[in-house]
Amino acid sequence: MSKKNVLKALLICFIVPSLFSQSGEERDFSAIIQDLQNRFEVQFNYASELAENTVLAAPDSDLKLRPSLEYLEKKLNLRFEFLSPTVISIFRKTTICGRILDKNTGEPLPYATVQTEKKGTITDEGGYFEMELPKTARQLQVHHIGHRSLYRSTAFLSKNDCADLYLIARPEELEEVIIYDYIIRGMAKSSEGSYDIDFKRMGLLPGLIDDDVLQTVQVLPGIQSVDETVSNINIRGGSNDQNLFLWDGIKMYQSGHFFGLISMYNPYITKNVSLKKNGSSAGMTDGVSGTIAMATENYIDPDTKGGISINLLDAAGFSNIALSSKSSLKVAARKSISDFVDTPTFSSYFDRIAQNTEVSNAEENASGESDIGFDYYDTALRLLYRPSEKDRIRANVIYVSNELNFTENPMTSSFGQGRESMAEQNSLGFGLFYTRQWNRSVHTDIEIYNTDYRLRAVNANVERNQRFLQENTVSETGAKLSISSALGENSRFSNGVQLFETKVTNLDDVDEPRFIDLQGNVLRTYALWSELSLLPPNKQTRANIGLRYNYLDKFQKQLIEPRIGINHKISKKFDAELLGEFKHQSTSQLINFQTDFLGLEKRRWQLADEVSVPVITSRQVSLGLNFNDRGWLASTAGYYKKVYGITTQSQGFTDLYQFARTSGDYASYGADVLLRKEFKKSAVWACYTFLNSTYFFDELPETEFQSNFNITNTLCLGANKEIGKFRLAGSMNYRSGKPFTGLNETEPVTDGSLNYNAANEERQKPFFRTDISTSYKMDIKEIGSLRLAFSIWNVLNRKNVLNTTFAANSADTPIRREQLSLGLTPNFSLRFQID
Repeated sequence: MSKKNVLKALLICFIVPSLFSQSGEERDFSAIIQDLQNRFEVQFNYASELAENTVLAAPDSDLKLRPSLEYLEKKLNLRFEFLSPTVISIFRKTTICGRILDKNTGEPLPYATVQTEKKGTITDEGGYFEMELPKTARQLQVHHIGHRSLYRSTAFLSKNDCADLYLIARPEELEEVIIYDYIIRGMAKSSEGSYDIDFKRMGLLPGLIDDDVLQTVQVLPGIQSVDETVSNINIRGGSNDQNLFLWDGIKMYQSGHFFGLISMYNPYITKNVSLKKNGSSAGMTDGVSGTIAMATENYIDPDTKGGISINLLDAAGFSNIALSSKSSLKVAARKSISDFVDTPTFSSYFDRIAQNTEVSNAEENASGESDIGFDYYDTALRLLYRPSEKDRIRANVIYVSNELNFTENPMTSSFGQGRESMAEQNSLGFGLFYTRQWNRSVHTDIEIYNTDYRLRAVNANVERNQRFLQENTVSETGAKLSISSALGENSRFSNGVQLFETKVTNLDDVDEPRFIDLQGNVLRTYALWSELSLLPPNKQTRANIGLRYNYLDKFQKQLIEPRIGINHKISKKFDAELLGEFKHQSTSQLINFQTDFLGLEKRRWQLADEVSVPVITSRQVSLGLNFNDRGWLASTAGYYKKVYGITTQSQGFTDLYQFARTSGDYASYGADVLLRKEFKKSAVWACYTFLNSTYFFDELPETEFQSNFNITNTLCLGANKEIGKFRLAGSMNYRSGKPFTGLNETEPVTDGSLNYNAANEERQKPFFRTDISTSYKMDIKEIGSLRLAFSIWNVLNRKNVLNTTFAANSADTPIRREQLSLGLTPNFSLRFQID
């Protein structure tokens, strides 16, 4: 017997007896009601037309009152309402449906909130909704971000089948999506130059099984990670500390779990991402290379729902709790499963982060197996409250932690007992946001946040009987007030004030010999900004022109930063884009020694002091051209960027300059190119990035040489396909090898010192990786859905060398160490969601 027939047989075995137990002989509805009144001593009130020509199988005589009523409800689409314990009214259920559309464009509006006083739902991707209308409902409310709310009498809806309801866009909302499905479904590009990702619509990406925010953005041209981590994302030649990470407006100083291998932002609650490589709003600061702004859903979900998932790395879950028609609470949490099971995926990730660190050295030098434990977890909370139609309040909390502990056992008993080393990295952020829509034209926003970051490690050296404690903390509090006014239907004028205080401390504590070095710095920054957004009547050109004034009180330094973004529609198929910005940032990540913090997360945050660590400033301009027609997309952008005030310690040197202490600049120019063809249920894409990035350090022996992040050529090819409930995706990724400094072949070591060649004149072998993913989603009627997903990272198991370092031994022989990328790494996930 086939599997299909076996399933049918099982269903029959369970369902058929149930049907027979619920029904008896066919009778008139009025006779059934009379029988129930006599048996249970109750009184039914109903309109006579409900009983006309209504004949059905009576409920089983063994059933009690409520199960009998539930049976009749399902059979006849009725609702039984208890007015008292003995008086029951019967009503015909009223189901309404409709589509929510944009008044100007006629486009459907997905995820709009449709609700009455007691019940609600959300429109699907096509703007369609369907819901049962409570008897007492008098008014239907429709809300959608960027549109005016709509209020409609339920009497109108009950008389019209699937009515079309139109929402009017707020005049101050000028941003327009010019390219939908930029690479795959769920990605878009706006007229303001940002790349927006909506994970509720997101298609499947190769190598991923969950919505990993920081792995997803690396699909975009011009964004990559030279060491294959999410904690070292390089945007157009910049280092990771030059990126601004925002989670619902809270600035974050940590980005990854597993000390950088996966995103720390929970996919169950982080639903939207906006990436800016250039041309950011005047209301944004920091991030001289780029801004990655993540957001939770900003609408009140009227339904209580939840979900859980598990993969070969962690388990996660979420719950959305509808507190009232005006408020909802969403909570999400995730934890690694290493405490319970050691999966091949987890082992592969752990081996990757432990390469050439104190952890791997301890295992190699241990007399027996080292006791190693690793754990990570995160939790996030978002509360939405809408006290009135004009007011919105949002509160957010996020907490993230990574913990590693291991015991280093001595090779001989003469060194005494084993000692425990540990490293932990955690972040805690809180934000409170208030929006007031004063009238059709004016709204204000108030944002307050506090973020705390801590990296701490204890390195217990058994042979030296020494304990080395290191700690790096960041605490920042910020506040922002902005007001936006619509100037007619086609322009907007925004102004704001912002202030924040950042405190960074660094501690080095050695017990033998005793040494303590504690350094702390505080910097307050004040800013004013204005921005004008213009849309001429012909709607062919959109322009954002802004100016930001910054004052750094400690240095009495003033910085004026212009911003510009212009998009011009040449024709229905072509549009051109000009972006430019000046920016600054006062924090950067420095590396004192490659062995700091056990070598796991050796970068520590440092505040600018304008002596050894300057305030970083940047200037950038880019020009792009897009073609979009009949599923074909061709997009290209050329750019030039100059960044001033970087330090050698922030660039991750592992060669002759790793102990250099000086500052300089870098310049990058290049081009990002994307070609995509979209079909009905599939997409094929190719991307190419050219980059030339050069350092300028006046105080080094070599004043000009190529950057550590100068990946000259990057090429990707990808495709995905939907077949019913199945999704398939695959890609190939190629890039030039990372620059590194080699040794003199004739005399590599002299008197214990390494003889290096010219800086970064050599390259690793080209990087190449192939990834695949597949998923299947099964809808469970009236409950939710079940999703299975499987992926393989680096299908060909290619050993890509990410970095090469050298050391000299006592015999003046060079030791070559290579850091390898992840090998073949499978992953599997199971996700159950209750809707």
